[in-house]
Amino acid sequence: MSELTLPLHNPVLIFSLLLFIILGTPILLNRLKIPHLIGMIIAGAIIGPHGLNLMQRDSSIVLFGTVGLLYIMFMAGLEIDLADFKKNSGRSIIFGLYTFSIPMLAGTLAGLYFLDFGLPTSLLLASMFASHTLIAYPLISSIGVAKNRAVTVAIGGTMITDTLALLVLAAVVGVKTGHITEGFWLKMGLSFTLIALVIVLLFPAIGRWFFKRFSNHISQYNFVLAMVFLASFLVELAGVEPIIGAFLAGLALNRLIPHTSALMNRIEFVGNALFIPIFLIGVGMLINYRAFFKDFETIKVALTMCVIATASKYLAAWLTQKTFGFSADERRLIFGLSNAQAAATLAAVLVGYNVVLGQTPTGEPIRLLSESVLNGTILMILVTCTIASFSAQKGAENIALDENLEEKSNRATTEERILIPIGYLESAEELINFSVTVKSKSNTAGLYALTVIDHTSSDEIIERDANKILDLAKKAAAATDTKLKRLLRYDLNVVNAITGIVRQHKITDLILGLHHQKDISESFLGNVTEGILARCNATTMIYRPVQPLSTIKRDIIIVPENAEREIGFPFWMTKVWNIGRNTGSKLVFYAPPRTTEYLKEIQQRFPIEAEFIEFSEWDDFLILSRDFKPDDNLIIILSRKGHLSYNANMAKIPQYLNKYFTRNNFILVYPMQLGLSLNSEMDLSNPSFLEPLMENFERLDELGKTVVKLFRKIERRK
Repeated sequence: MSELTLPLHNPVLIFSLLLFIILGTPILLNRLKIPHLIGMIIAGAIIGPHGLNLMQRDSSIVLFGTVGLLYIMFMAGLEIDLADFKKNSGRSIIFGLYTFSIPMLAGTLAGLYFLDFGLPTSLLLASMFASHTLIAYPLISSIGVAKNRAVTVAIGGTMITDTLALLVLAAVVGVKTGHITEGFWLKMGLSFTLIALVIVLLFPAIGRWFFKRFSNHISQYNFVLAMVFLASFLVELAGVEPIIGAFLAGLALNRLIPHTSALMNRIEFVGNALFIPIFLIGVGMLINYRAFFKDFETIKVALTMCVIATASKYLAAWLTQKTFGFSADERRLIFGLSNAQAAATLAAVLVGYNVVLGQTPTGEPIRLLSESVLNGTILMILVTCTIASFSAQKGAENIALDENLEEKSNRATTEERILIPIGYLESAEELINFSVTVKSKSNTAGLYALTVIDHTSSDEIIERDANKILDLAKKAAAATDTKLKRLLRYDLNVVNAITGIVRQHKITDLILGLHHQKDISESFLGNVTEGILARCNATTMIYRPVQPLSTIKRDIIIVPENAEREIGFPFWMTKVWNIGRNTGSKLVFYAPPRTTEYLKEIQQRFPIEAEFIEFSEWDDFLILSRDFKPDDNLIIILSRKGHLSYNANMAKIPQYLNKYFTRNNFILVYPMQLGLSLNSEMDLSNPSFLEPLMENFERLDELGKTVVKLFRKIERRK
């Protein structure tokens, strides 16, 4: 019965208790509409040493909690939209200065004139208000608004204010202990800069090398986790908090881990299921409610800290809203992300508490931060985390609701349906990953995987192998939380099977895989064009993977003249844009001047890292091979013969690919070209042309519909 004595020491029982808390808290609090993050902290307070004393905050809780904290920062860097991050970098700097300077000023004045602290103690207290922890980020991410511009601004500002707050901590403690020398700041600045450059520049190269050579999912996850902790440790060596290193690791690996990938799904799952909840429980175990009944001074300090921290962070969020014209819900997101005090605040108060300046006549130590500040900090953590969670949840839910209403109003009467015929076991997973990458956010129908068997065959082995391919495809889709329907069809040939399925299931997009060890031939394209494309009303992509899509640096898109005048232009544009959005790769468009004008308009409306190069002479197609690099992906927009965007040089594409692009991924795209030929009168300003175009746009999300508006807008200028 020794295992049942309090506090518990049996590791099996302790871990079981933690799991039941993690399991039961969301179920209970969801009914009360209370963020489960608060429940984790309260549960930690109840079971902790100052509550029922069921368990101690020992090294195991500290270890898991540290992993959880670093996980939060890593996921923030990993999920951030880098193009949006660059676009909003100026806003992040301004918000970072707001959310640092306002709490610093208010906290210093409160410490000096209300709490009667000295200047060093007041500055250190104020630095605790200035820093914050992204406690609410997992909540916002789970609601689905992690890519909102307000979230991006808040995350960027967090890096600024936390770094500045930790510098204040180092300065105050260094001055009081006499550790700051003439070269202290120069040494720390140079070492941090060097390590940050190593993480941002070297880590992506190492990651790309690893992902190209190792496809095992467990190895990939362990590699990512190892890189996060290595980055955190290296930054800590430079005298900066490891949370900064975890965020930098997220930025460094951002492009290598697509947001729609199975690896991203696993990273989020493990963090949200285990590490982050234990971190929150560990924070709750610090709460000592008995301390607030000892004396009035503790209550006074605690209330002052709660009011100053909350009011100053709200003022910073309000000023940011007014400065940049954000909505009230975006202000709630910024305030919710920046109000919670935990990691950096705990670090500051513990460091300050452990700095002993002398002794009282009775022999008690005089600390830089008193015990009343330590206890007040714990209450501040609970209060700010509670307020932050409610604010972030309300703002995120309102924004998500608005987005869902807009999506429903734009949702198709004809939903996006993607068909992937799969003939090889080894290509199944990569084809599914590619399909998940290009599918639209509004896709609810999922994917369709097809394997074809000769209708005259009765071989059980062939059928078993076909089912094995479909099982692997379904497993790959499930790893990304994507629905997939298995289709096994007996038919005369593959073309008949595909065209039959396209009609039967109203397929809008067709993805054909080309084995990476096989060349592409003119006869293959001829069969596709004459067989499938002549009978199918679907955007068709022929994909040959040589390396994982996540390791691609640039997507080179070759666009023929008049491509924007084809009815299928918005459909393939949506797919190409999704590749850039979901993988983080740079899109480089080679297109005629007229088409480039459209593309730039779209890029302004939907920011993404892109470059536009005017290119019209397909006779000089081979010149492009000079600028091609090993980690580039080639995307060529083709056309059927006799249509507007057709070019005679397209017939030479297989020859070019087999000779000059054997070591690169490529995607050949055949747009929809329904009933439009060179004899058609194409006037985009003519309503009679726009009518069928608008009917087909019912299949598109916001990006596709915007293209229609651009058609009208640009043509009106002319």
